[in-house]
Amino acid sequence: MDSERSLSILLPFRDAANTLAECLQSITRQTFSDFEIIAIDDHSIDSSTELVRNFANTDTRIRLIQNKDPGLVPALNLGIQQAQSDLIARMDADDLMHPQRLRMQYDYLQQHPRCTLVSCQVRGIPEDTIGAGYTSYIQWQNSCLSHQDITNEIYWESPLAHPSVMFRKDAVLKLGGYRDGMFPEDYDLWLRMIQAGCLFYKLDSVLLDWRDHGLRTSRTRGRYSRSAFDRLRAKFLAQDPRLQQGRPLVIWGAGLKTRKRTRLFLEHGYTATAWVDIDPRKMGNRIADAPVISPEAARDIADAFVLSYVTNHGARELITRQLQAMGMERGQDYLMVG
Repeated sequence: MDSERSLSILLPFRDAANTLAECLQSITRQTFSDFEIIAIDDHSIDSSTELVRNFANTDTRIRLIQNKDPGLVPALNLGIQQAQSDLIARMDADDLMHPQRLRMQYDYLQQHPRCTLVSCQVRGIPEDTIGAGYTSYIQWQNSCLSHQDITNEIYWESPLAHPSVMFRKDAVLKLGGYRDGMFPEDYDLWLRMIQAGCLFYKLDSVLLDWRDHGLRTSRTRGRYSRSAFDRLRAKFLAQDPRLQQGRPLVIWGAGLKTRKRTRLFLEHGYTATAWVDIDPRKMGNRIADAPVISPEAARDIADAFVLSYVTNHGARELITRQLQAMGMERGQDYLMVG
């Protein structure tokens, strides 16, 4: 590099020859140009490495480095260590940046020095093959814009697309960088950053095309399984200050699947005062020595904090309306848990 750049782009890749050229083109066409691309080769065996090398021969902003230890987390941490800038933008080799993405995110962090991480809305591609479930997830994710939105929704799902974020390097290094383990590395980082008091924001603009396909690591690796998410969110939920105020804890959902997921949280030392269910046949039952009650009866538990674990289609919206009718505020009196 001839001089230090204002922004470092972290681009790990492995066997991504089919999409990498288009990805790199989308980066080099940005209206913001003062960046370096740290392309980390995670032991590719296809033509990806040669492709990046050819791009680097014509664009000095591209640095090709080899990942020493195989895996995404070592690649990400190596890239952070190599980054010349204090601002780091994430990118995946199968996604596409919209031309204004870097400019808009860079400007936001410059104008808001207390903000640690800024994201953006995303568009799922290819649009003709995106399923209804993934479309719904993207719509939900795109609705989480403010820091309050993100912190209130963090236990439902990951509210940020990993390749959509730009963050301050020092803040992530202070937390030890990305962690390796049987859990999603990005979700773990967001939870740790929020726990540490970092401020997040998401731009109300679609600035990334987020590719979905059957071979995505989030679909093929155990660290991204439903059980891995459940264990991770239970751990951080148990440490959330909003649940450590001594308020009576009410859990919404008394079905077998719900109770299995809830158990991961209760193992951290919490006890439910009551369980809410709409099935009249369950009324009067007891779970862990706490009664199963109706939503109407839940109104009578003074100063209750509610955790809703129900994820059936349409249930989230219905329960939200019921909780708000009871005068409860999201994040202050209840949280949705995915």
